[in-house]
Amino acid sequence: MVKETLAGERRVALSPEGVDKLSGLGYDVVVEPDAGVSADFSDQEYEAAGATVDRDALEGADVVCSVQPLGIDRIRQLRQGAATISFLPTAQHLDQVRDLRECGVTAFALELVPRISRAQAMDALSSQALVAGYRCGIVAAGMLRRFFPLNMTSAGRVNPAQVVVLGAGVAGLQAIATARRLGAVVKGYDVRAAAADEIRSMGAEAIELELESLEGSGGYAREMTEDRANKQRAALTPYIAAADALITTAAVPGRRAPVLVTAAMVEQMSPGAVVVDLAAEQGGNVEGSAPGETVRVGHARVWGGSNVPSQMPGPASRLLSTNIVNLVSLMTAEPDEPEQPDESDEADGSDESQQDDQPEQPQPARFAPDFDDEVVAGCCVVHQGEVRHAPTRELLEEES
Repeated sequence: MVKETLAGERRVALSPEGVDKLSGLGYDVVVEPDAGVSADFSDQEYEAAGATVDRDALEGADVVCSVQPLGIDRIRQLRQGAATISFLPTAQHLDQVRDLRECGVTAFALELVPRISRAQAMDALSSQALVAGYRCGIVAAGMLRRFFPLNMTSAGRVNPAQVVVLGAGVAGLQAIATARRLGAVVKGYDVRAAAADEIRSMGAEAIELELESLEGSGGYAREMTEDRANKQRAALTPYIAAADALITTAAVPGRRAPVLVTAAMVEQMSPGAVVVDLAAEQGGNVEGSAPGETVRVGHARVWGGSNVPSQMPGPASRLLSTNIVNLVSLMTAEPDEPEQPDESDEADGSDESQQDDQPEQPQPARFAPDFDDEVVAGCCVVHQGEVRHAPTRELLEEES
């Protein structure tokens, strides 16, 4: 496992608990020094879990785990036939894809794990969205200069904050749940009709517009037409104008985030209102939002999310580590049966008793992905010099 080098990335691919599980499978885990410091994991914790801390961790590695894709200089340090497991948004990292292909390195992208029930324990997008949604609720509460909950005091009544959440995927539902736990009155909206029951299950009111549902595959929504988008904005405007806090979470991997809220809509919000746009890095659900910045639109302050899961690196890393360990486990072959000792070697009873006293050692693990498995095939970007992910292959062909 390598130390992350991207500015602002505080997560790490494996927690000490993850190292312990991989060691139990028979892997020799090597960790670069201080790899987990930004997530509050010390080198001593990794060593206690069974890892070796070595600055030359890449040398001879069979599998390299990271959060962000490896840089080109690090890819070229890998031996031919090695594998990488990381987030790998290929549209933004075509140079790395080319190098992975040319160096004969196999690459698996966490965001491409199929969204099927069998792969839920490997779904890193969902685990990181959970963290991001919680963080958005906390950010909104922290920015809003008023109470979230109802308060009854001798000095009078303090009404609860009104919060609207757009998007009811994993992140949106967690934002709703967090705002509800803090005592706010929450309304939620999603373009998928089926999401209304999930919003209500979190204790929020589901906003229902007289518009066509946009159910898509894999749990995502279908892309909407501009005409429908305009009707949706018009119908949502009064809800947003009445909100003290607006949280938007609608994003689809590999595509630009839909613009759900225009600047004119935000300008109708009351003085002191706050907007939290989780999708700012993907273009933004809110017109005018900027990743990593807080800007003013009308009377409202608009917070643009930037690598939001990394703002809670400890829990985000633990969840991500579990996803990666489960994915590696799927691609680990059963260990070979140990050779049985020859009967002549057991003639001496004392030797047999000494063998019984020895703790059983795990057999060395063998990383052997089965590319006939839909999960393995679905998240593979490059293997044996071939780009296997069709959309990435098309992007490369367009550039050549």
